[in-house]
Amino acid sequence: MSPDDPAYGWHGDLLDLDAYLARIGVEGELPPTVGTLRVLMRAHALAIPFENLEIVLGRPILLGVEDLQAKMVRASRGGYCFEHVTLFAAVLERLGFGVTGLSARVRMGSGALRPATHALLRVAAEDGGDWICDVGFGHGQLEPIELADGAGTTRDRWAFRLERGVEGWLLYAGPLDLHSFTLDPRYAIDYVVFDHYVSTHPRSPFVGRLIAQCVRPEIRYALDGTTLTSTRVDGTDETVRLEPGEVPKVLEEVFGIVLDEQDTARLVAVLAAG
Repeated sequence: MSPDDPAYGWHGDLLDLDAYLARIGVEGELPPTVGTLRVLMRAHALAIPFENLEIVLGRPILLGVEDLQAKMVRASRGGYCFEHVTLFAAVLERLGFGVTGLSARVRMGSGALRPATHALLRVAAEDGGDWICDVGFGHGQLEPIELADGAGTTRDRWAFRLERGVEGWLLYAGPLDLHSFTLDPRYAIDYVVFDHYVSTHPRSPFVGRLIAQCVRPEIRYALDGTTLTSTRVDGTDETVRLEPGEVPKVLEEVFGIVLDEQDTARLVAVLAAG
């Protein structure tokens, strides 16, 4: 890293750390240790939902730290992977962790070769080890996983593990391979480029399609358009079909996302037309 080029960093100096910690409900001393990383990641995952509403509402995704704070911290909104990862990287950098951005190819059990359109982090703690933090996938990894073949975590009974494959590393949620990634470093400016493609390309799954996800200790919620699925840790799930006009209330009550009157009307119109 060049000490003179801010493009290599995550701009943690621009972060309102107190406001972020209040948003996720964390207090106290936060040394750059594995214990702190576990506390922060779980709190972030439980407090800030995954969502792509800006794309659906016809607005760009902005990855500046100030923009992310305004949306995800002060406005209590969520974001998708590039937003979560960029914000979390700024937090960790500010606290003294070593932070490296990574990119992944989403698999979801398909085995197909897909472009690297997902972001995650490799984090170094002062008390040892490198750790994978995937705060922006939406499937709810609740704590870091050590970067080691076969390493895993079962926090709140949500099971994740890493395996080293032929072309890199694979992250599993239970038996499902979520994505594969390499350890080639990515930087904030790379995420700006990736974000533009994912948020604008007509074949992107995030364009023209509402997606919101959140995790709780005992249940995951996933909203896909007007379909709400609730999945419990024992694998049972329930699916509810919503009317377009019911979606804003579900966003508020389930995901903690409150839209103003104008955005509510726009969202309902988009869903009704879809």
